[in-house]
Amino acid sequence: MWVAEMDVPTAEPVVAAVRAALEGGDTGYPAGRSYAEAMAEFAADRWGWRLEVEHTALVPDVMIGITEVLQLVTGPGDGVIVTPPVYPPFFAFIAHAGRRVVEAPLGEDHRLDLDAISAAMVAATAGGRAAALLLCNPHNPTGTVHTVAELAAVAELSRRHDVTVVVDEIHAPLVHRDATHVPYLSVPGSDNAYAVMSASKGWNLAGLKAAVAVAGAEAAATLETMPEIVWHGASHVAVIAHAAALREGVPWLDDTIAALELNRDLVADLLAAQLPAVRYQVPRATYLAWLDCTALDLGDDPSETFLQRGRVAMIAGPDFGTGGEGHVRLNFAASAAVITEGVRRMARALDEPAAGG
Repeated sequence: MWVAEMDVPTAEPVVAAVRAALEGGDTGYPAGRSYAEAMAEFAADRWGWRLEVEHTALVPDVMIGITEVLQLVTGPGDGVIVTPPVYPPFFAFIAHAGRRVVEAPLGEDHRLDLDAISAAMVAATAGGRAAALLLCNPHNPTGTVHTVAELAAVAELSRRHDVTVVVDEIHAPLVHRDATHVPYLSVPGSDNAYAVMSASKGWNLAGLKAAVAVAGAEAAATLETMPEIVWHGASHVAVIAHAAALREGVPWLDDTIAALELNRDLVADLLAAQLPAVRYQVPRATYLAWLDCTALDLGDDPSETFLQRGRVAMIAGPDFGTGGEGHVRLNFAASAAVITEGVRRMARALDEPAAGG
């Protein structure tokens, strides 16, 4: 219950599109803007947002796209602000790019802390340095869906402090029916920002590598300078698969989201009955449960106890940075039986003696 993949059959339109490509020998290099066009159609229908196809670049995956954009807008040693607890590869990719992490931790109820973000922007731009804010929208691991007001406030802060906003929107298709996704580039003041998007999470296609980087109107010229080698890393078959998902896989996506909502509520019921001390704020997006286990007194990394004593694997909270201590991330994109057994094992782990005890 650790890795962010879903235990679901592949959407039939995706299977059909890939099969047709393989049988027809359509396995060459990626070319054109077919992915961006499919994403634009989906964005218009789903979110009422006009994605400018001319302001896009094909990239191999979301994290590669983010890293390449960060290298366009910042220099070695410049600060990249993150809002932990947040997706662990953010830290590693920022470091690999030769940038430094500046933290602006989430506030109460896993919402963006605008005062912390403003302070981080001041710190990151000290001495006239370039800086970027790497935002996760929706947020991983909390499943928080940022509001129009929050994102507009971030855009205003970015203008005030001259910080470039780069947004990971990979989980955007997985916003639940009790929330609304707001594309960052749809808010006022976002013309100098970037977003990186993909069908990979929504349709469980992480092994088929492709994503699209999107620039606001003011940032489009900079995005055009992305090295050609970057888009060469995307898979043509992946582009075909993702485009089929976006254009023909929406009924499958809707059914999947409905099932995920049942699972997230099942997690809440099971925890209330078997692990009432665990704090669980029901996510409004994704299939990830961010569990606060601090009341269990299992230390900074409860995942070790659950793995060693209960034989259930989850992601360790400290991997997500500040605010991750005492937490675990659980994947509930599985069958009800697996979820039920997983929580049962977690509860049982508290009754098992420590190894060597």
